[in-house]
Amino acid sequence: MTTQLDRVETRDIDAGTNPTRFARGWHCLGLAASFRDGRPHQIDVFGTSLVVFADTAGALHVLDAFCRHMGGNLAHGEIKGDAIACPFHDWRWSGNGRCEAIPYARRTPKLARTKSWLTMERNGLLFVWNCPQGSTPPANVTVPEIDGYEDGQWSDWTWTTIRVDGSHCREIVDNVVDMAHFFYVHYQMPEFFKNVFEGHVAAQYMRSYGRDDIKTGVQMDLPEAQTVSDALYYGPSFMLDTIQTVAEGTTIESKLVNCHYPVTSDSFVLQFGTIVKKVDVMSDEQAREMATLFTDGLEEQFHQDIEIWKHKSRIENPLLTEEDGPVYQLRRWYSQFYVDLDDVTPDMTARYEFEVDTTRALESWHREVDENIAAAR
Repeated sequence: MTTQLDRVETRDIDAGTNPTRFARGWHCLGLAASFRDGRPHQIDVFGTSLVVFADTAGALHVLDAFCRHMGGNLAHGEIKGDAIACPFHDWRWSGNGRCEAIPYARRTPKLARTKSWLTMERNGLLFVWNCPQGSTPPANVTVPEIDGYEDGQWSDWTWTTIRVDGSHCREIVDNVVDMAHFFYVHYQMPEFFKNVFEGHVAAQYMRSYGRDDIKTGVQMDLPEAQTVSDALYYGPSFMLDTIQTVAEGTTIESKLVNCHYPVTSDSFVLQFGTIVKKVDVMSDEQAREMATLFTDGLEEQFHQDIEIWKHKSRIENPLLTEEDGPVYQLRRWYSQFYVDLDDVTPDMTARYEFEVDTTRALESWHREVDENIAAAR
């Protein structure tokens, strides 16, 4: 006998597969100053290993980590002058990828070249350009300079690095459109939420305040704090968020970086940090303390995300409501970084706007918060 339950059509999850290539674009490797300590640094990224080192003038260079001679790891070598010396046979590699000297040999082979990666230093951060096709970045595909950063108008960066295994970095980018998770995962109340995608930029504009029943994260630890957040992804992996937190009549402006780089197709390194704009009433030490406070709150929130990612399924066909935002449109924008340049279609880069109607969500969430507060009394 067939029951009613047997006749109900269910929706299966299409988990898909992670892309085997790595996104085209600028990827932040970390704080530039951290690489200027006189030592080579190994970065596992894009399914390989790179070495970062500074020359005598302080310029940063990125090469393939493995020596083209006999495979020695240059990151375990030594910086000698303006070159990185292999620990195996002391072959000296300059920042442009040329082997400039082999101390025991009469001549250096003409083909003694290794891959030198295109770098950019901006706002105190080091970026490397990745493109499977070997293209160079167009001038407009870049990361904006933070006004006043070079003039000392901001605190120093706080910085946190976390490796995440078992997830593709698309999980991070999906959060750009995910209004509802801010309430359930990060305990915020978004009262305005809008997305704009255009070219290589994906923007999230949010106005929010903290839940009264749960206190966590920096915004929610400030009394009656309201937060204005303009978060923009510049390419596939680097988000710069301008945040204004208003508390007790004072507006604190900060910049949040949320960035990542892929290690393998199912692992990535998540990095985030904050700087705070100095104001007349704030000393340098107070600005540093505020930046640290903000980053501590962000770290707690990112760990909340990571806990979700660790246990969820990859899903290509999410079942959505209108309030879930433009997930498919965001993924279409994101896909431009995973195809050849000739295969980038106009709909991947065309301007698209969507504002979530938060009315229903806020009504429901306010009831839930009030019920939680009443139950706790």
